[in-house]
Amino acid sequence: MIIVDTALRRRMEEGRPIRVGMVGAGYMGRGLVRHITASVPGMRVAAISNRTPANAERAYKEAGLAPVRADTSDAISAAVAGGRPVVTEDAFALICAEGIDCLVDVTGAVEFGARVTVAAIERGLPVVTMNAELDCTIGPLLAHRARSARVVLSGADGDQPAVQANLLRFVRSLGVTPLVSGNVKGFQDEYRTPTTQQPFADRWGQNVHMITSFTDGTKVSFEQAIVANAFGFTVPRRGMYGRDHRGHVDELTEMYDVDELREHGGIVDYVVGAKPAPGVYVLGTHDDPAQRSYLDLYKLGRGPLYSFYAPYHLCHFEVPHTVVRAVDFGDAALTPPAGPRVDVVATAKRDLPAGAVLDGIGGYDIFGVAESHAVTRAEDLLPMGIAQGCVLRRAVAKDTVIGYADVTLPPGRLVDELRTEQNELFSP
Repeated sequence: MIIVDTALRRRMEEGRPIRVGMVGAGYMGRGLVRHITASVPGMRVAAISNRTPANAERAYKEAGLAPVRADTSDAISAAVAGGRPVVTEDAFALICAEGIDCLVDVTGAVEFGARVTVAAIERGLPVVTMNAELDCTIGPLLAHRARSARVVLSGADGDQPAVQANLLRFVRSLGVTPLVSGNVKGFQDEYRTPTTQQPFADRWGQNVHMITSFTDGTKVSFEQAIVANAFGFTVPRRGMYGRDHRGHVDELTEMYDVDELREHGGIVDYVVGAKPAPGVYVLGTHDDPAQRSYLDLYKLGRGPLYSFYAPYHLCHFEVPHTVVRAVDFGDAALTPPAGPRVDVVATAKRDLPAGAVLDGIGGYDIFGVAESHAVTRAEDLLPMGIAQGCVLRRAVAKDTVIGYADVTLPPGRLVDELRTEQNELFSP
């Protein structure tokens, strides 16, 4: 990872910064613009698209920049070529513009994110996605399309999945076989709603539905499914183990059955309350007795599981690392190399009547639970990323996992077409 600062410095010295196009200008997007502008020489946010252009203008202005408005790809191209930060309402005009080196998706929207990502891949643009919801739902298909187009599609450094990916790659480089990749949560309650989370959202100026998805377990399920899909892992059971543990993550080495982990070929999991938070951890084994003695000498214990962890994840601060990796090195921080291994399935947060229109991620109706893709397909379960806007054909009791047979899908959605295409491409 340290090589990226050298690459950026060289770009700065040569006067050819990486020109980032960004779609979405919410809380994370504004932080990213401010960070790149102030602290990332050799890179600039060249253009921002947002459905409310005033929010994109705000992102630039908070970074000390004065943007211009543009409505066509030609006008965007001209602004980018002239070094003027540009704002547009039309994400697809931004994608078609000349001079953009990498697209960053900061939307968190599944349907719109799918359209944006497909268009960017077809345009030949590297894509860095901060859209875990989309990645979990149809990421394997999008990654397949990106490989076919010879472009990089990558999850973003700084969010827990890519932090785990970096750690997993490091652990493997040591000759250690990873068997658990985990996420540290501070709190979880599946029945939290936008009403209960509104004060926290207001305090931090964030979207209340996103905050709710953090607390009700949906987000960690998305994140761990993404890691599983990228590294060929699975879940040990529906919902993962998700233990409460108030000690250090090093103590988790005593809580797993190594033979079971080997049988699964590696699992994803999470823990609530452990230290250091909000970090990530990887537990692995080493087959060489001599090397195990060295690991003991280096204070990692006697095994058979060894603990590795990162004590923090710094979200938007680390995203520029991913951009450089994608543009200059053709390296994805996190991407699925094959078909899905784990899905996140929609589960009733309360008793739901027939005819209810599901409100989706971070709402009042449903939360997401990680499940193996094999079970998802066998039981025809409804992915969480598909659920928003679906109409219930029958009443569903609280805590029931919802299936496709229980709902009528909204018409005309690209994400449904892509999910079907993914299922056909990676059929069991």
